[in-house]
Amino acid sequence: MDKFINKVESNTKLVREIFDVTEFKRDHFLSQKFNANIFLKREDMTPVRSYKIRGAYCFINAHHKKNISNKDLIFICASAGNHAQGFAYSCKKLERIGKIYMPITTPNQKINMTKYWGGEFVEVILTGDTFDDAQKKAKEEVRKDKNSIFVPPFDDADIVAGQATVAKEILDDSSLIKGSIDYLIVPVGGGGISAGISKYFSKISPNTKIITVEPYNANSLDVSIKNGKNTKLDKISTFVDGAAVKKIGDYNFKILKDLLKEKTIISPEGRLSETILEFLTHNGIILEPAGALSVDALKDDSLKAKIKSKNIVCVITGGNFDFERLPEIKEKSLKYSGLKKYIILRLPQRPGALKEFLNCLQNSVDISRFEYLKKSSKTFGSVLIGLESKTKFDLEKTFLEIDKNSFEYKDITQDDMYFDLLI
Repeated sequence: MDKFINKVESNTKLVREIFDVTEFKRDHFLSQKFNANIFLKREDMTPVRSYKIRGAYCFINAHHKKNISNKDLIFICASAGNHAQGFAYSCKKLERIGKIYMPITTPNQKINMTKYWGGEFVEVILTGDTFDDAQKKAKEEVRKDKNSIFVPPFDDADIVAGQATVAKEILDDSSLIKGSIDYLIVPVGGGGISAGISKYFSKISPNTKIITVEPYNANSLDVSIKNGKNTKLDKISTFVDGAAVKKIGDYNFKILKDLLKEKTIISPEGRLSETILEFLTHNGIILEPAGALSVDALKDDSLKAKIKSKNIVCVITGGNFDFERLPEIKEKSLKYSGLKKYIILRLPQRPGALKEFLNCLQNSVDISRFEYLKKSSKTFGSVLIGLESKTKFDLEKTFLEIDKNSFEYKDITQDDMYFDLLI
């Protein structure tokens, strides 16, 4: 039998030592919405609420056994959160000392849970603004300490073979599906799980089409495929913190560039936020942004026609959501759906001007923010205004009235620079 398949099968038995098979079942709401048979592989149901525990445990367990007599051996990793928790859980389980380098921007929920899972066996070190910054520091530490081993978050054959256990479980449970799996949608950050799933399916279920999805402004796989070589992005958005990686793993890219036949889907932040809130409303489950990527991909125009009446599997990669981010998620969702706008209004400094503006607002439109900025002149004043509506129609009609009354304004809703400075 193929060496990779053998490795995945042995790894599957290994992860059964620490948790049961994660849930795999048809989602009625999504199936009805997209007129397809949508099945969810719930990796948010592992002990650490993400698939990352698979690769971390398989890797650390292998080196633990090789170095069983070396009690002073230190394991070191870098992570934006989920790999850190899988790493911490594994260190405690195997009673091994670990150091975890995490970006300063990592949500508190992930930092606190990492410390919880690792207990006295792990030390968390916050450094840099991105995962790549943290990984650089971690690798520097490994070079200094010869009695340490770096545990890669994704760019490693053993890690990939660990994450591929997700693929085996999906196919083991595929009897729940009438017919074969037509499409399998999986998120991409560093490429560990997407490479593992793609490689396993190419050998066991080659007719299944693998769809990869990346965050907007963190699409290293998409850029690399277009360039024909693995390319490091100069700058990335960290909104999808669990998949915000400047460069996909070299090992993983080699696998994906040869196996992927479908174009990578790019998930915009607003649409992804909308998906997170919809999933919470209809499933009672809140997913982290990276965990919701595969479900969000169903909305993409390039997929809508393809997936009708097909069997689709979406891999839910994680559910470690920081509830302090909920207002941000709601804000991005409303902006994307056209239910919220921010403008800088040039308001004439005369009696009745404000009343005239307020009369432009339609029934369901509410002012969510009103803030005078520094006056630019004696005749006009600049006002930052947030308008929120229950219907897109009412908001559009409001702006028609504002234009009709010749008010001057600048719409900054989609202007990232203005938005970040003022909102």
